[in-house]
Amino acid sequence: MKKIKKILLVLFSLLLIIALGIYFYLLSTKPQYEGEVAIKNISTTTEVYFDDYGIPHIYANSEKDAMTVLGYVHAQDRLWQMELLRRIAPGRLAELFGNKVSKTDMFFAGLGIDENSEKTITQIDKNSETYKLTLAYLDGINQYLENGKTPVEFTLLGLEKKPFTLKDVYNIFGFMSFSFAMAQKTDPLMTDIRNNLGSEYLKDFGLDGSFGTVQLKSYDGKPSDYAEISRTVNALLDNATVQPFIGSNSWIIGSQKTKNGKVIFANDPHISFAQPCTWFEAHIATPNYEIYGYYLAGTPFPLLGHNRDYAYGLTMFENDDIDLFQEENNPKNPNQYKYKNEYKNYTVRKKTIKVKDSSDIILKVKESIHGPIMNDVMNTISSEKPIAMSWIYTQEKNEILDAVYHLSHSKNVDDFRKSIKLVHAPGLNIMYGDAKNNISWTASGKLYKLNKSINPNFILNGSNGIDDQKEFLPFAKNPSALNPSWNYLYSANNQTEVIDGYLYPGYYLPKDRAERIDNLLAPKNNWTKTDVEKMIVDNTSSRSSFVVSTVLPQINLKNKSKNTQIAFSILSNWNGSNNENDIAPTIYNKFIYHYLKNTFEDELGKKDFEALLATHIVKQIIEPQMANENSIWWDNIATKDKKENRSTILTKSLEEAIFSLENQLGKDINSWTWDKVHKLEHVHPIGQVKLFRSFFNVGKFDIAGSNEVINNLAFTYTDNQEHIVKAGPSTRRIIDFSDVENSVSILPTGNSGNPMSKHYSDQTEMYNKGQFRKMKMNRKEILETSTKLIFTKKR
Repeated sequence: MKKIKKILLVLFSLLLIIALGIYFYLLSTKPQYEGEVAIKNISTTTEVYFDDYGIPHIYANSEKDAMTVLGYVHAQDRLWQMELLRRIAPGRLAELFGNKVSKTDMFFAGLGIDENSEKTITQIDKNSETYKLTLAYLDGINQYLENGKTPVEFTLLGLEKKPFTLKDVYNIFGFMSFSFAMAQKTDPLMTDIRNNLGSEYLKDFGLDGSFGTVQLKSYDGKPSDYAEISRTVNALLDNATVQPFIGSNSWIIGSQKTKNGKVIFANDPHISFAQPCTWFEAHIATPNYEIYGYYLAGTPFPLLGHNRDYAYGLTMFENDDIDLFQEENNPKNPNQYKYKNEYKNYTVRKKTIKVKDSSDIILKVKESIHGPIMNDVMNTISSEKPIAMSWIYTQEKNEILDAVYHLSHSKNVDDFRKSIKLVHAPGLNIMYGDAKNNISWTASGKLYKLNKSINPNFILNGSNGIDDQKEFLPFAKNPSALNPSWNYLYSANNQTEVIDGYLYPGYYLPKDRAERIDNLLAPKNNWTKTDVEKMIVDNTSSRSSFVVSTVLPQINLKNKSKNTQIAFSILSNWNGSNNENDIAPTIYNKFIYHYLKNTFEDELGKKDFEALLATHIVKQIIEPQMANENSIWWDNIATKDKKENRSTILTKSLEEAIFSLENQLGKDINSWTWDKVHKLEHVHPIGQVKLFRSFFNVGKFDIAGSNEVINNLAFTYTDNQEHIVKAGPSTRRIIDFSDVENSVSILPTGNSGNPMSKHYSDQTEMYNKGQFRKMKMNRKEILETSTKLIFTKKR
C-alpha cells in the first residue's frame, strides 16, 4: 500500500511539475505592453501607450518610425494570424495542417494570386510613400520575428519563423479580394438548374428579367453537373481557417439630420467569425499625420479608419467581377482549346504544394485566355468539360496597396473619391463622412457591360468569342453620391440603381436591412451618437412579417396539433424582432428551413440543395417564391400520384418544424426562446481539436440578432437544434464629428490574438450585449489610462 502511495505521489509530482512548466512557458509568451525595447531603423524614441483594451497609441516623430513600430506591435499580438493569412493565397496551409487542407491549397494556388503579386512588385514605384512605409512596416514585423516571443501556435505546430515580404502583403489583399466574390459559389448551380430542369425553374430566382435583371440566355438542354464547383468552393472557404467577407452595413447621417449639426458615421462590416477576430486597432499620431485605423493582419494601411478630419469604411458592393467560361478542347489535342474558330495552346503553370507528413502535390494548372482551368485545381469536379475562371483582380493592373494608402491619407473629399479609382477589384461601397459636413458613397471596381444576350449568372461559352466581349465603363460611371438632398447615405449590400442604362448584375442581398435602415433614418432629424448605438444593434426584420403574412393564410390548421396552432398564433402576432427571449424567430427559422427543403430538394437533390443554402441567392428567393402561387417548384416530383400546391407545402413545413422543435426543445412551446438555439463561438484553427478548444476558442454564447437584420448575426438554415452563427459585425464603429474624441467601437473578442493576453477576449461580453467602448484620441486621457512601452533606437 505504501509503495502504491509513493508511486502515486511521484506521478502527481511529475504532473504538477509538467503543469507548472507549461504554465510558466505560456506566461513567457505574453505580449509586452510596458517597459523598453531597442529596435533598429527608427530615427528617435517612439512611445506606445496601450489603453485599457490593449489598443496601441503610437506617438512618433515621423510616419516611417510609426510604421516600423506598428509592424512590431502588430506582430506581437497577431503574428499567428499574419502567418495564416500570408499562406492561403500561395497555397501553403497544408505545410501546417496536413493533407486535410491540401484541396484548399490547390484551389488558391491555382487562382494565380501569388503570380499576380510577383508581377505587381516588379511594377511598383520604389520612390512612392506607399512603398517606403510598407517596407518600414515589414521591417517592424521582421524585427519582432528576430527578437520577440514565439507564439504558442508556432511551438505546437513546429513552425519556423520566416521573414515577411512585400509579396505577402499583396497575397493577403488578394485573398481578401477573392473572398468578396460570389460568382464561383452561385453561377455553376444556376447553370445546372437551367440545363437539367429548364428555364421555367429559374423564374423564381429573378434571372429571367422579372426582377429587373438581365435577359435569360438560351441553353442547349444538355444535362450538366457544374454545381460541384459551387459545392466545392463553399466547402473550401468554410474550411480555410481564416475569415471570408460576407456583407456589411454602413450609413452616414448628414449634419442637417443630427442634433449637434455634425456628421455621424456608422459602419459594421460583416465577416465570418473566427479567433483571432479580423481587425487589429491601432492609433498613430505624428507631427504631420494621425489615423485611428483597423488593420488586416500583415497589412500596413487600414481598410477602415478615421481622424479628426474624416472617417471612412466599407461594405460589399456584391457586383459580379468573376465570369466562368466553358472551354472546348481540341478533340485531337487536349493541350489546346477552341477560340473563334481556331485552336490555341493552353499555357501551363506548375506549382508544388508541400504537405505536412506527406508527399508533395505537383499541381499543373492550365490557363486559357479567360483564366485558370478550375478542373485542374478542384479535383472534386466530375465534369470533363474544362471551366475557366476569369477574374478582374488578376487581369487588371493591381493597385490595391496604393489605393488603401491613399484612402488613409486623403486631404479632402475630392481627393478621397479619386483614390477609389485605383481599386479594380474587389467591388466595395466605400463610405465617407467628414468634419466639414460632407457625406459620400462611391462604388469601387472596374465595371463592364456584356452583350444583352449574355447572362453572367450562368457559365458562359468560352469558344464563341462573343460571351467574353466586355465594354468597360469609365470610373465616372460607377454608382456614387455626394451630399444628397435627403441628407443621409446608406449601404447594406443592396442593388444600386441603373448604371449607364444597365442594371448591373451581381449577388445582392435582399432588401431587408436596406429597408429597415432607410425607414429608421428618413423620418428622424435629431440623431445623436446614442441613437445610432441603438440602431446598429437593431434586431427587427423589416420583411419577416411580410413573409409571415404571405404564409399564414396558406396554412390549413384543421386537425393540426395544439402546438402547431399555438405557433401559428405566435407568428401571427410577431413584429419581426429577434431578441434572445423571443419565441417567434425559433419557430420562423425552423419553418423556413423545412419550407426550403420541401420546395427545392426534390428537384435539386440533397447535395445541390445544400449548395443552394450556402448562397446569397437563397435569401433573395424566399419572399418572391412564397408569393408566387403558380411557382413550378411547389409540386414534389417524387410523388407521382399527386400534385402539391403552395398550401400543401407550407402546411407540411410548419407541421414538420413544430415536430422537430418538440423533439429538440421539448413540448413546452414557451421554452423555445431564441437564446436556446442561436449560438456564437469564435473558433481558433487549433481550437478545432477538442483538447485545445477551451484554451483557444472563445464562447459558445447565446446571442440575439438573425439573418438580414441590422444586427446581422448570420447562419445557414438548418434542421439542427442550434443555428450556429457563421458571420456578423466584425466591428461596430460610430464616429460623431461633434465629439470625435468620444467616438465608439467594439470588437467581437479582443485586440490581441495571443491567448495569454488579457486582451484576447476582453470585449466579448460587451459585444454580445450590444455595448461599446471609446476609440481614444485625446493624448492626455490616453497617457493617464495606459501602460507605456518605449521604443529606443538600437545602437
